[in-house]
Amino acid sequence: HTPFSPRNMIENSMFEEEPDVVDLAKESPSYPIDTDDVVYEPRSSRLLVRGLGENDLDEDEEDYESSARLLGMSFMNRSSNQRSAASSYIRQHYSGSCSMPSTKTMVVGVVVLVLVASMLMVLYFLLGCNFTTAGCQKTNSTMDSIYPNSTNGELFPWADLRLPCSVHPVHYNITLHPDLTIMTFQGSVSILVQVLNETKNIVLHSSDMNIIKATFDGKEVHFLEYKPWQQIAFKFPEDLKKGQYVLNITYTANLSSSYDGFYNSSYVDTNGIKRVLAATQFEPLAARKAFPCFDEPAFKSTFTIKMTRESKYISLSNMPKVITTDLKNGLEEDEFEKSVNMSTYLVAFIVADFISVSKNVSKTKVSVYAVPDKKEQVQYALDTACKLLEFYNSFFKNEYPLSKLDLVAIPDFLAGAMENWGLITFRETTLLVGSNSSAIDKQLVTSVIAHELAHQWFGNLVTMQWWNDLWLNEGFATYMQYISIESVFPGLDIFLNVRFKALAKDALNSSHPVSTVVSTPEQVEEMFDSVSYEKGASILLMLNATLTDGEFQKGVTQYLQKYKLSNTKSENLWNSLSQVRTIFNKQNLSVSEMMNTWTVHKGFPLVTVKRSGTQVTLTQEHFLLNAENSTDDSSLWHIPLTYVSDKCSVLTTLKLPDQVKWLKFNVRSDGFYIVHYDEEGWKDLIGALKEDMNVLSCKDRAALINNIFALSRSGKVSFRQVLNLMDYIRNENETAPVTEALFQLGQIYRLLDKRSELDLASRMTVSDHFGSLMENQSWDLETSVSKMTLRSALLEMACSLNIRNCTTQAKHLFDQWFTSNKTSQIPSDLMRTVFKVAAQTDEGWGKLLDMYKHSINDPEKHKTLEALASTQDVWKIIWILQKSLDGSEIQTQEFPLVINTICKSFAGYLYAWDFVKENWDKITQKFSVGSFAIQSIIMSATSQFSTKTHLVEAQNFFSSLGTKGSQMRIVQEAIETIKLNMRWMENNLNTLQSWL
Repeated sequence: HTPFSPRNMIENSMFEEEPDVVDLAKESPSYPIDTDDVVYEPRSSRLLVRGLGENDLDEDEEDYESSARLLGMSFMNRSSNQRSAASSYIRQHYSGSCSMPSTKTMVVGVVVLVLVASMLMVLYFLLGCNFTTAGCQKTNSTMDSIYPNSTNGELFPWADLRLPCSVHPVHYNITLHPDLTIMTFQGSVSILVQVLNETKNIVLHSSDMNIIKATFDGKEVHFLEYKPWQQIAFKFPEDLKKGQYVLNITYTANLSSSYDGFYNSSYVDTNGIKRVLAATQFEPLAARKAFPCFDEPAFKSTFTIKMTRESKYISLSNMPKVITTDLKNGLEEDEFEKSVNMSTYLVAFIVADFISVSKNVSKTKVSVYAVPDKKEQVQYALDTACKLLEFYNSFFKNEYPLSKLDLVAIPDFLAGAMENWGLITFRETTLLVGSNSSAIDKQLVTSVIAHELAHQWFGNLVTMQWWNDLWLNEGFATYMQYISIESVFPGLDIFLNVRFKALAKDALNSSHPVSTVVSTPEQVEEMFDSVSYEKGASILLMLNATLTDGEFQKGVTQYLQKYKLSNTKSENLWNSLSQVRTIFNKQNLSVSEMMNTWTVHKGFPLVTVKRSGTQVTLTQEHFLLNAENSTDDSSLWHIPLTYVSDKCSVLTTLKLPDQVKWLKFNVRSDGFYIVHYDEEGWKDLIGALKEDMNVLSCKDRAALINNIFALSRSGKVSFRQVLNLMDYIRNENETAPVTEALFQLGQIYRLLDKRSELDLASRMTVSDHFGSLMENQSWDLETSVSKMTLRSALLEMACSLNIRNCTTQAKHLFDQWFTSNKTSQIPSDLMRTVFKVAAQTDEGWGKLLDMYKHSINDPEKHKTLEALASTQDVWKIIWILQKSLDGSEIQTQEFPLVINTICKSFAGYLYAWDFVKENWDKITQKFSVGSFAIQSIIMSATSQFSTKTHLVEAQNFFSSLGTKGSQMRIVQEAIETIKLNMRWMENNLNTLQSWL
């Protein structure tokens, strides 16, 4: 599954120096520590560095070395009697005098609290009675106080959001007949179930259906429904014995008008005729809207699907079509092969008038489908999918198991894509590539295809047990998309900004562990965020960098082979990797022990480096942008530390030679942590960059920029220090550092803009930093992805600041392009910048709107919409908000993008915020509470507030939502972000005004 919000950055160079690597971790001491009174001395042990055997070390260095191999030094306090012998490299940071409970004690305590709280909630919310001023009426039995009332007033025989495990599905026979005229469908499902434990009830999921009839083993049965949990139940007078039974359900339903379930979609063809189709989006909880089912990932089953359709349409499903039967009256029925064992959220079917192109890869027929008008835009996706399928077949040593793989571009689709097994669905912008598309457009398509194909193994072949481990699907697919792109398309390195995005999210107290408790549907939806995706991918990158000799790939292959067609938890992955690497070092640190510190704790560590002569002291602490309201300050991580110095030879100790001038940790930013240096450490690094920036790789320079901005936001360094580092940027010309600097400064620019400090923002962004680099950018066609990414970021910033030579050139390009009937080409990577400039005039905006309505080039259409939404005209802003929500002239799938774009400008951000508040009910009818779209809308509308007035307004609005969103994690994130913005402005506005 791919949320649609790429923040793209390209890297085109790699630092080749092999770094030294150490591990920074220790256990919680069993005694109180006053960190100001304790001094640790180094203990004697050995260091193993990649390529350097234990016996190769000089004996006189041993006293300063700690055991490691690639993972490196693991500094741990094991018990109080080791206190005097503990390492000087780490000190524990605890406040107060109370001893810390063990992790086990804390976990047990939390579990007990959760169980107690859960029971209280059940008793409170699900009482089978009515509350009156006199209180709750007495009930006749204990059962009445536990089980809720079903729709007909009878007690529903189940009281949990999770289904009971006594009955499992074995096979579904599903027959569907959608009517694309009146947008309804008829359905019947026959479920072969296995009763594993004797029970009087069968409970499964169903939502928004009119159930006409149900039979169990041929006899008609009565059913109960509890709508709040989307569950139905069948009660039996006697226990069902262990064995297999058949449950048949006949029903009708409306095709969904939102973006989940079995939903209706439409588009207007080039002749102006409206075309309709029906498609599915079941992840995470919407298969139950298409057919009654056991709608949880662990209830894997096989499926046989039959689809009745009008003869002018085709139908597609996960498996190849077996036979088509003519039913007369213009109707045909397609029957598809029995599927492999899979989860309900991966089932898919489509009825549409699409065309396709195909190619064979090994034993698999690969096809790309699209609307007929766009048949010329499918070839790139087909070629790319075939290359990537070959790569994954080889990498995983497990060939793709189906005989066909369809990639389908859906005209009206909310997510970026969805990995349905054998029938992957995409937004048109993430699959189709026109003749004028740039390498950047192709990069997006390549990246999304790579992600979804990786899911055919991670997610489909092996599936997480429950949504709390969603990262096993999404983190792995995100990681593999970049690994595959590096191999198959080596010019497309875009993984660095992924780590930066995850770090930004995870630095908030409102973040969550990679693997966390998930109960409600809203919590399931909220798991689809950058922690599951980008952080999951980042810790896998870190682990791969820590292992050696292909161990990661070997362990992953064993994991897939062992658990194929079944469900797993995080621990299963760590155990498989432990088979190839039993321990990391002499302290017997296992993969599981190391990685659990990254998956069960939220956040990440800040490593602080202090030098005293030749001695280096390292400390770790939980990094938070705002530590005042921290809820988890006891976490410790096993950190695979890497470092490099101005002496490029591999170092063997952290007792440095006298001649080392500077030291930089976390080489290439492979580790998921940030690094802070003492005053001299920063001074040495900044001095080295000003003297010769190439002493560090471009990835390391980008990481320094990212880290120092984060440290400034947390209050650990002054913003003057940030600007001091930024002095070197005037000499910078590599994509990664420049785009990271622009991104970070752009955030501050927009904050200042919303405070009407536009002149100050402009001077801070441009003065001496990027001026000459902006002026030197070409407006001609470019082929290098890295250069295109760099210039598009620079010129978009320049034009947004109304730098005359930028806006003049943009206007000239637009006029030339429009008057030539698009034969005079605008470089695709500059199209958004050019269109945004054109959209600031009434004439230009009108031309762009007409283009948007009639264009069939999706990348061009996407950029046109962003330009339309960037207008400063209030009436146009209001119009585009209304039209994108009601879907009349702008597809509703684009509403989050419209909100995001409008909120970037001073003219529109308050109108967008008011619009979101006034239309919240409509918005949550279109987009599920907690979904990625809702997360995007909330953060776009609030993330640039920095005043007490806006904080109170946001708090009041969100608290008024009740079940429609007040408890969402993203609401906590929004409030926390506003408070951070307020603090930043309070601490830095006066400094900026005086300094600039």
